[in-house]
Amino acid sequence: MPGKNDSFEYAVIRVVPKVEREEFVNVGVVVFCKAQKFLQTKWLLDENKLRALDGKTDVDMIRMYLQAFEQISVGSKDGGDIAKLPMAERFRWLTATRSTVVQTSKVHPGLCDDANQKLEKLFADLVG
Repeated sequence: MPGKNDSFEYAVIRVVPKVEREEFVNVGVVVFCKAQKFLQTKWLLDENKLRALDGKTDVDMIRMYLQAFEQISVGSKDGGDIAKLPMAERFRWLTATRSTVVQTSKVHPGLCDDANQKLEKLFADLVG
């Protein structure tokens, strides 16, 4: 049940087709709110933007990685061992610093009444 001004954390999911160039496209958001027992990922892959950065981008592989983010977020049995961890640990794993094609921004805190509405707003504002 949503509460008034529950603390939440979020990170932007980025695709970095050529890690050495450090250029990226925002493709999603992951939001965690402990009080509301909420951890979800929302993403949208714009193939044209990715191909503008690198015409050889393996879009199918990136889509697979993003689906794994989603499965881990919701604790799906298809998410492997990481998806079996408690919610807070899954969020920390998803937002850990990495130098791969799919990365997240630093974690940002905030307050929200409804974590799902916050996810939708952040997605609209940061991904489009």
